[in-house]
Amino acid sequence: MKNQRILILGVTASGKGKLAFELAKSLGGEIISVDSMKVYRRMNIGTAKPPVEKRRQIPYHLIDVVEPSDSFSVAGFLELAEAAVKDILSRNKPVVAVGGTALYIKSMLYGLFEGPGADEKIREELKEQVKAEGLAQLYAQLQKIDPEAASRISANDQRRIIRALEVYKLTGKPISNFQTQWNASNDKIRSPWRSLVLARRTTNDWFIIGLRREKTEESKRINARVKMMIDAGLVDEVKGLLAEGKPLSNQARCAIGYAEIIEYLAGKTTLDDAIELIKKNTRKFAKQQRTWFKTFPGVHWLDIAPDETPESVFNRTQEILNCAP
Repeated sequence: MKNQRILILGVTASGKGKLAFELAKSLGGEIISVDSMKVYRRMNIGTAKPPVEKRRQIPYHLIDVVEPSDSFSVAGFLELAEAAVKDILSRNKPVVAVGGTALYIKSMLYGLFEGPGADEKIREELKEQVKAEGLAQLYAQLQKIDPEAASRISANDQRRIIRALEVYKLTGKPISNFQTQWNASNDKIRSPWRSLVLARRTTNDWFIIGLRREKTEESKRINARVKMMIDAGLVDEVKGLLAEGKPLSNQARCAIGYAEIIEYLAGKTTLDDAIELIKKNTRKFAKQQRTWFKTFPGVHWLDIAPDETPESVFNRTQEILNCAP
């Protein structure tokens, strides 16, 4: 096969998971999930994990690898992803990576951005500020000092908001400035993929396919997915997670769908308002994904019509792969 490593990306609810499954099935390949929330066990409905019956048909990697009480980093993802790719290729099978976590995708393709070191004092001060004033106040600060970074970070993502503010307090410069250097130079790369990253400047190790829909159609699909999640029992899933012995990590608690239901269960909002907020926050997240994906070079974009069938998308993907040099 010409393309041993295929990456499918797109915003949430774009249909990339279904395409990845059909493509891996037709190629005899295995799937690597590039998603920062599907790594958590028992967080199934809100993260839109592939059904168990599909995972029995085709091996999936990097799903259900950590407990919801644990934190998980891009460095941890890269380490596991490298091992999965080597394992799959060693068995002469193609790799089909799929996901929408832009930072994970970008790190997988180009290496891990290594910014300024951590300062625990600053970090603790920012955490205390969150407790006293709320995360929204810190996000507003970030929007003022670094609107570019804020456009790519969810308003619920406490860990990344604090990190961005920490970098600014440490250096006096926005974190987006350092990330721009990451795009322009190999010097900042720190990754188990480093040897591949350097080669990737001149060779195409990953064949990238992007799914793209009109924004209005994306919003309809997002709203439909949220309704399906609620009908499937998202509220009960969150109740079960909160009842576990260990508390949810900040990363897990801030996940879209979970954060809003947690607020509802705490009596801070109604279920209807929580559902509408999930839809709103997911649409915001999709906008952030689009902003990230515009910066990715070499993507073979498929513009999908509202009435186009998954079979048609699959056939067009095959045509692109067959015509690839």
